[in-house]
Amino acid sequence: MRRYLLYIDGREIAPQTHTWFDSYNPFLAEPWAQIPQGGAADVDVAVQAAHRSFAGGAWSQLTATERGQLLCRLAQLVAREADRLAEVEVRDNGKLLAEMSAQVRYLPRWFSYFGGLADKIEGRVPPLDKKGYFNFTRREPLGVVAAITPWNSPLLLAGWKVAPALAAGCTVVIKPSEYASASTLEFARLFAEAGFPPGVVNVVTGPGHDTGAALVRHPLVKKISFTGSDRSGRALNEVAAQSFKHVSLELGGKSPQIVFDDADLGDAINGAVSGIFAATGQTCIAGSRLLLQDSIYEEVVGRLVAMASSARMGDPMSLDTQVGPIATQAQYEKVLHYIQTAQQEGARLLLGGARALRPECGRGWFIEPTVFGEVAATMRIAQEEVFGPVLSVLRFNNEDEAVDIANDVRYGLGAGVWTKDIGRAFRVSEQLQAGTVWVNTYRVVSFMSPFGGYKDSGLGRENGIEAIDEYLQTKSVWINTGAPTTNPFVLR
Repeated sequence: MRRYLLYIDGREIAPQTHTWFDSYNPFLAEPWAQIPQGGAADVDVAVQAAHRSFAGGAWSQLTATERGQLLCRLAQLVAREADRLAEVEVRDNGKLLAEMSAQVRYLPRWFSYFGGLADKIEGRVPPLDKKGYFNFTRREPLGVVAAITPWNSPLLLAGWKVAPALAAGCTVVIKPSEYASASTLEFARLFAEAGFPPGVVNVVTGPGHDTGAALVRHPLVKKISFTGSDRSGRALNEVAAQSFKHVSLELGGKSPQIVFDDADLGDAINGAVSGIFAATGQTCIAGSRLLLQDSIYEEVVGRLVAMASSARMGDPMSLDTQVGPIATQAQYEKVLHYIQTAQQEGARLLLGGARALRPECGRGWFIEPTVFGEVAATMRIAQEEVFGPVLSVLRFNNEDEAVDIANDVRYGLGAGVWTKDIGRAFRVSEQLQAGTVWVNTYRVVSFMSPFGGYKDSGLGRENGIEAIDEYLQTKSVWINTGAPTTNPFVLR
């Protein structure tokens, strides 16, 4: 098995714990690599290195244009290594090679985009109501950023954090999920080759309750960018608040896809299938609730079940595979538990609902694509994030009821609307409580468009120009250009 090392201060080093843990291949259900278990001491070394580079080190001496040029160089290297990095991700998290390849090939655009924005960060000169003073504002980087990433799309989501953070002038310590760390450690090597000074980007691996907790609590960390469950995000936010760290959280979702009776049903069914069964449902924007208008309910359900039942399962490295394994054994057991709970609560099982025993699935953690019909909005399967290939189908009668059902969850990350009525498209998208609303499409993202959630789905935004604001703070500078001295005991 490949044994990895931590990446700190521009070097690969062994963990001070002298401990490694196994990373499992979900398709084979067996270990394929060993990941270093970084402890609090390793976290401290990494944060100190990032702080030195930020506070007077080589990174702080670069101009914004020079930082942007390094990001653009990194984009070229990621593009060169995309196929290799994608294969590492598939071994680590079991997602389809077709999807991981597409993600990693798209990833360089984040670094190019934010590299171009690095020297476009500007302050303002506001008009003043006071004579004899000049005032201007500066947009300054926060400092050391802790980027904590999940197991479902490790490199893409690391890029969402690292690219704007570096463009803003911050330095970064990445803590990837302990279930999928290898691709991030491979990726880290490219920073030295691109010419980044030591300490600008560091990677410390290990469990969240230990390594992650030490990173979140470190006094030199000024900003935390986290993607993961709402439960973990809430705990992290509480800890961060004790030292007033800046926080952005991209958390869970229970996204609705609303299909009205005037929609192109073929497109809507394709969107519903891809929204939940692509990525094996292991994505925060999974369209896990399908809301169907009464008049089309039976037709859509029949066609959808037929399509989903034909999905090809098996080796995620094969480009013919359409549904891969669940990424971890713990998540596999969790999804099966939710399926059992849904049946106990009275949801009607229309497809799947069990472990996949197909020969092509081998010993992997596979679950059959699962569809529940006649789901009530109050059922757990309709309220809680499952993070697996499980679709809940609900009925609605009219537009107002559809919006009410869609919003009746504590999440608000994404939503889909399928209709040919342009007026309805605008009305419904305005009323949905979600950070992203797709109309007649689903799961489309771009480095140019902000992404984030309402309600329990998180705080802040990633991607787009707004993302840089998450890593900057504003300083106001006042200069007396001739105002007379007045009473020092009176506020001017």
